[in-house]
This record gives sequence, C-alpha cells and structure tokens, in this order.
Amino acid sequence: MAVLSSARCSALSNWYADAARTLPWRDTSDPYRIWISEIMLQQTQVKTVLPRYRTWFERFPTIASLAAAHLDDVLKAWEGLGYYRRARFIHQAAACIESKHGGVFPQQFDAMLALPGIGRSTAGAISSFCFATNTPVLDGNVKRVLKRWYAMPEATDKTLWRQAQQNIEAFDNPATCNQAMMELGATVCTAKKAACASCPVAEHCTSAFQAESTTKNSKTVRIRDVHWQVHLHLDMQKGIWLNQRPDSGIWAGLWTPPITELNETPDKTPCHIHVLSHRRLHLYCDVAHNPPSANGQWVADISKLALPTGIHRLFAKTGVRIKT
Repeated sequence: MAVLSSARCSALSNWYADAARTLPWRDTSDPYRIWISEIMLQQTQVKTVLPRYRTWFERFPTIASLAAAHLDDVLKAWEGLGYYRRARFIHQAAACIESKHGGVFPQQFDAMLALPGIGRSTAGAISSFCFATNTPVLDGNVKRVLKRWYAMPEATDKTLWRQAQQNIEAFDNPATCNQAMMELGATVCTAKKAACASCPVAEHCTSAFQAESTTKNSKTVRIRDVHWQVHLHLDMQKGIWLNQRPDSGIWAGLWTPPITELNETPDKTPCHIHVLSHRRLHLYCDVAHNPPSANGQWVADISKLALPTGIHRLFAKTGVRIKT
C-alpha cells in the first residue's frame, strides 16, 4: 500500500491553507475547546454546531464549571444537537478530569482514551491539534477519502487506520494533515459527489473521475415506526406538567409531557412526525382535563429544562405556548 507522497502532501497542504473554512475551533489549541467541538461535530452539521459552540463556553467557560454544573443544565445547553448521550459523556468526562487530572485536560493519549465518550479518532484529533502528535483521525470523511485515494472501497477500519498512520507520519505538521483530510472529505470529496475537477490531489488519486464506482454503498438503515400519545396537562398559572425520561432509550434524560406508547396505529393523523436515526415517532396529543397522575412537576418556564426538538415542534404545531 502506497505511502502518502511528498507531492500529495504539498498539494493538500497548499490547498488547505487557501480553502479552509474559517471556524472558531480552528483558531485555538485549547484542548477543552477542541474536545467540545469534536464531540459536537459527531453526526451533526457544522451550521447546527456553530451557534451552540459559541454559547456553550458562555455557559461553561472552564472544565471546572462544566463538572460542577447540574446535568439538566448541560442537557439544556446541548438542546438541538441531538444524540444527547454525547452531552452525558462530556459531563462525566469533565468530572473525571477534575477528580483524576486536577482539572487539566490530560496530554497523554491513553489518558484521553480513558475519558467517557472519547474514542481513538477524537483523541487523535485533540492530541494532534493541541500537542502536535502523529495521531491520525479516522472519521467518516477521512475514511471516504482514503478509500477513494487508494481504490479500496471494501477496506476495513484496521487497514484504514494503518494507512492513516502512515499518511500523518509523512506530513511535517500532523494537525494540518488531519484538518486537511477532514476538510477535503467535507467539502470536495463528499459522500454525494466527488468533485474531482476541483480536487487539489486528483492527479494523485487512484479513483479520480471514477470515485463513485469505488465507494462502498452505505447500508440502508431500517427505521421503525413508533406511535406515542402525548398527554398535555396545562394550567394558566402553573404552566405544563413535565416528567423526565428514563436514563436510557429514546430522549433519555430529557423532559417531556407524559407519554404512552400505543400498541396499535390510531385511526387519525398524528399531530407531528419526528424522525430519528432508527425511529419515526408519530406523536398524537390530547389535552388532559384530569390532574396529572404520572411522576413529574409543573413547569411554568421551560427555558430551564432540556426538551427534545420533537416536543418543541409538537408544541409549535398544536399552539401550546409556555414561557421559554
């Protein structure tokens, strides 16, 4: 398997210097800020991350402030990013950094890997960006670029990790290597289309101008339909009755009105359909006139609690108005 050539390194570095998007996490070597950006960007688009990244550090300027925060506050700050398990891991990791590392983000690669929610690729990004180590990133974009460069559509992660390690060692600057590879996959060598005509390394790519035929098709994700009855208990003075979802499952740890899962599909149109990665939630709502019987609390101001996007959209569609 070929090692990254010096010509390709030079072409990729020069392109990145001219074409890289201006993003706030690229202007810092603070491992706390890099860590948060890497977790936020997992399965979430840059345009969605940007406003929440900025406000995150207004709410939690230091790892110590994050570790000391209540989980509800962390989930609220994460609201709209989805995959809330990531926020739970961040909170747990911050506590671990405080207790085991004196509040300082660890520099050792193995110590990073030991933190909740940080895998090899995320640790590679933090370590290379902040501490200039030859630790590669292997996110979805980098995997796609490597498979196309070397015409290896069926390559395993083990093979790709080996190639990524060889590539980063051929670069003078490991941070530039990782950033450029991710940027190329995000903006030029994309999943929908390989823009070979504008690719800075097309002449060094085995699959140039035929990349689609060498890229393995992703598996179709089976989405299961789920039907939920959402019970709205409303009070002019008290607000709305909410309870906290269990720590596992859909919308884990978030606040919603009481929900009953329906065994049969109702013979009516749902008030809102919300699509998750593996579930399509059909939400039907009713205004309950009896006092709430489920565990929970009256909430007059929902701005303090993290509610799922699907519930916010249900409220908007049904005209439910609570202070936010």
